[in-house]
This record gives sequence, C-alpha cells and structure tokens, in this order.
Amino acid sequence: MDPTSLAAARARAREWLASLRRELDALAEQQSLTSHDDEHDPEGVTIAVQRAQLQGLLEAAERESEELDRAADRMAAGSYGRCTVCGGPIAPERLEALPAARTCISCASDPRRRRRR
Repeated sequence: MDPTSLAAARARAREWLASLRRELDALAEQQSLTSHDDEHDPEGVTIAVQRAQLQGLLEAAERESEELDRAADRMAAGSYGRCTVCGGPIAPERLEALPAARTCISCASDPRRRRRR
C-alpha cells in the first residue's frame, strides 16, 4: 500500500466516524423532542437500542481510525508492511484488504504468536 492509498483509507475512516457522530447527535435531538415512551412502542426498535447500536459502531470506527493513524506512523518510520511479531513482510494483498494490519498472515493465525504482540 502506498501513502496515497493509506491516506484515502484514513480519510474514509474519519468520514465514517463523523457520520456516526452526526447520527448519534441527531438521535439525541430526536429523543429530546419526543415525549412518548418509546420503550413500549410496538412499532420497532427503541431509541435506546438505536443509540446502543450507534455507540458500538462509533467505538469500532474510533478503533479503526486509531489503527490507521498508527499505520501512517509506521509508514513514516519506514516499518510499515513489516510484521510486528516476526519482522517478516506482510503480503501486499493483506495490506490492501487491511491497511492497518500489523502482522503477517502466519503470525495473525497462530494464537501463540498473537499473545506476544
């Protein structure tokens, strides 16, 4: 993965994060404008369930954004594309699919090696 592709992945992650924050804010506003008890509304999911789902997605988006930022740091340091466990190269296909990958396939699939990270 080249710096431009990594920058694009970081931008997409930030856009996803911003979108989720907007959705969560809109949901909070919607909740403040309603006076009915949505916990007993037979018409669908409650605002509390929607909020919990959005918060879970927001946490995932924050983790992804942080991992991509760390990948950019590794790229700047010249260690991007090297496995943090064994030091070997990470396959370009893996980096294409998971730009923030820190481990090669072998180390990622070996539970004994994963604990050392």
